Amino acid sequence: MQIAFLTDIHSNREALTAVLAHARARGAQRFVLLGDYVGYGPDPEWTIETIAGLVAEGAIAIRGNHDEAAVGGVNGMNSNAAQAIDWTSRQLSKASLDFLSKLPLSVIDDDRLYVHADASAPHRWLYVVDGEAARHSLEAAETRLVFSGHVHVPAIYGLSNIGKLTPFRPQPGIAIPLLAQRRWLALIGSVGQPRDGDPAAGYALYNDYSAEIVFHRVPYDVETTAQKIRAAGLPAGLASRLFAGH
Repeated sequence: MQIAFLTDIHSNREALTAVLAHARARGAQRFVLLGDYVGYGPDPEWTIETIAGLVAEGAIAIRGNHDEAAVGGVNGMNSNAAQAIDWTSRQLSKASLDFLSKLPLSVIDDDRLYVHADASAPHRWLYVVDGEAARHSLEAAETRLVFSGHVHVPAIYGLSNIGKLTPFRPQPGIAIPLLAQRRWLALIGSVGQPRDGDPAAGYALYNDYSAEIVFHRVPYDVETTAQKIRAAGLPAGLASRLFAGH
């Protein structure tokens, strides 16, 4: 089965629309959504309605820190993120807020753990930014595979049975076998606000039969999203950063 992993959509309608079409065209049979559907971007209500529709069709959705903040209030965010969450909370319907409030922090699915941030303490929203953090997250998980978001940069870490951790930087379109003799952490990147210098939306397809994962980048209409961010009165930097992918 081909499983499409999407994360950090951040209310970016154009990016999500492009990614869903790309994944379906490549045979995605199931969607796993790793959190942060809102925040930063201009289309929170549409995004949640779309995610809820996917869940109704069998997708799994995890809660992210921006989703939690939209429901419960800002805590520890920078000024741009806090301003965007305040605006977002006022755009969301009661049904969408209720949907976000009921999302789980993590889900175990066969040999896979789905979590937005670090697996050792999902509620603390710790960033997995290096090998030490990746090891900590992997060692805390009970599963062979961990799929996460939060950092907006795609990466893979493999942990051997003798404790050697190897980082990989995935290249778009190139299949990476998640070999059975290792445990693996896959950081999926971001649909709606990539931060690796590439503005194209990012997601990954995992084949649970061949145990191969392929990361994809999908160009989308960045200008339209940026214009909507400005029109909503959100911080201008949230628009300009989309063009640079940072």
